[in-house]
Amino acid sequence: MTTRLHLRGLFIVIVMATPALLLCLHLNAQEQLAVGNGQTSSSSSAQTTTPPSDNDGWHFSLSPYLWLAGTHGTVGALGHDASAHASVGDLLSHLDIGAMGAAEARHKRLLLNGDMIWSRISDSSALPVAVLGATSADVRVGQFIWTSKFGYRAIDHERIKADANVGVRYWHSGQKLSFNPSQLGIDFNGSQNWADILIGGRVLLPVGESTAINLTGDVGGWDASAKLDYQFATVLEHKLNAKWSLAAGYRYMFVDYRKSPGAVYNVVTSGAVLGAMLHLK
Repeated sequence: MTTRLHLRGLFIVIVMATPALLLCLHLNAQEQLAVGNGQTSSSSSAQTTTPPSDNDGWHFSLSPYLWLAGTHGTVGALGHDASAHASVGDLLSHLDIGAMGAAEARHKRLLLNGDMIWSRISDSSALPVAVLGATSADVRVGQFIWTSKFGYRAIDHERIKADANVGVRYWHSGQKLSFNPSQLGIDFNGSQNWADILIGGRVLLPVGESTAINLTGDVGGWDASAKLDYQFATVLEHKLNAKWSLAAGYRYMFVDYRKSPGAVYNVVTSGAVLGAMLHLK
């Protein structure tokens, strides 16, 4: 099972990288042909001053978004595992608070970006049979995921842009179970924290003057912390004006974390993404 998951993650990265590499070879061939046809200036020609490029200086963007995701998988603690499944409606109906957003800084071909997901859900239910004097139980589950990446724009053409990046994804998952009334104080409050090193990439494909397809993904873990940790997303971006863009697409995230004493978090989270992007420069 672990081998198949490793191969699946590597397959995602290879599939994303292959179109970019093929188009890069095609563009390089065109440039060499242009040189052969004499379309470039000779070494004896007078040098001309290049006007300032739009790529000069720093460029910043902020992207608040909403991930309408469902989740399913296996969770466990202290050697006891359970299957978990929650639809988009289930999660939204029990959501207490949450925030999601991304940010990016770019200077020429260098990129820095971050992504945050924070949510807290809760539920309470009466117990059909009184347990140790308790008549109801309350549960709270909180999750915080932060991803930071450093990247380099390997291909920067009008028809395609491709980035390679490395980074880290930090996970915090906390659970709290309380009984009411809790005469013996038998409550549970636990959490898991870990971080995974990632490698990934992104491909931007313009499909018009103001619209582009954004393909992104990363993979990590490899038993250093999680056994496997990867995600991929396909997003359609439409630029409204110089400051604002809208985005819609699909995002898939998988993590398989297993640590003693008996902690298991093997979960898929996937669903539609809706967001906006503010271009500060």
